Amino acid sequence: MTDSQPDSLRALVRVMDRLRSPGGCPWDAQQTHESLVPYALEEAHELAEAIEAGDRDGLREELGDLLLQVVFHARIATEHPTDPFDVDDVAADLVAKLVRRHPHVFKDEAPEGDVHVQWDRLKNAEKQRASALDGVPLALGALARAQKVAGRAGRAGLATQAPAGDGLGERLLALVLEADAAGVDAEGALRRTAAAWEQDLRATESAAGT
Repeated sequence: MTDSQPDSLRALVRVMDRLRSPGGCPWDAQQTHESLVPYALEEAHELAEAIEAGDRDGLREELGDLLLQVVFHARIATEHPTDPFDVDDVAADLVAKLVRRHPHVFKDEAPEGDVHVQWDRLKNAEKQRASALDGVPLALGALARAQKVAGRAGRAGLATQAPAGDGLGERLLALVLEADAAGVDAEGALRRTAAAWEQDLRATESAAGT
């Protein structure tokens, strides 16, 4: 971006401020961090769909919708009575974190082994975590969470064998571990396969109705 071009991000912050302020949009003014959670999740899923569909226009639009969630939450955060912050604070924290967790780039230090292992080590030290498995969101889908745990465990040198048994849960976990070992996103693979299957079902349904 050149100096002669408008600062679109600043314009977005100003628009959000207008929507949230008195005389703005009543719906926007009523929202809270909690009420916006479903929208953030929905936008993240729509972004994933656009990426997997190879939809460039959709990708651009969904990135904007996800950015709106960031700006919206940051605007709400400015109103906190004792611990306010704004989008600049969010960005500054992110810049500091990226620099801190990439010493092999910004401090010209050789990475200590795999960069993913180094990232986990630095993150665990920052957050004072007792376990390498701490911090994996409980709200993640079961497949995604299982693979996240598997990845963390593997990088920490923990055994990642599936538990014994031939129940459905054990078999599903074994497939997740197989996907993780192969570098395949189990959640994404199932989502894409399920989408193709759904299309086939719809085509069959349509053909049967003609």
